[in-house]
Amino acid sequence: DDYKLRIEFTNGEVGIFDCSGLLEVGVFQDLKDVRYFKQVRVFLGTVVWPHEQDICPDTLYVESKRVI
Repeated sequence: DDYKLRIEFTNGEVGIFDCSGLLEVGVFQDLKDVRYFKQVRVFLGTVVWPHEQDICPDTLYVESKRVI
């Protein structure tokens, strides 16, 4: 419910990516609906939503806060 994703990267690191900064940006406005946000899936090395929003894997890695 807080628009954050817990991500385990292929190198074993785990990070938290905060999507709240994207909620006012163009195609990502759909993510404001928490039910829609929770439809996130992993596809081809990144995260995607049903309306084809995705986030660059490099962005996910660089901007995530490490938890492990």
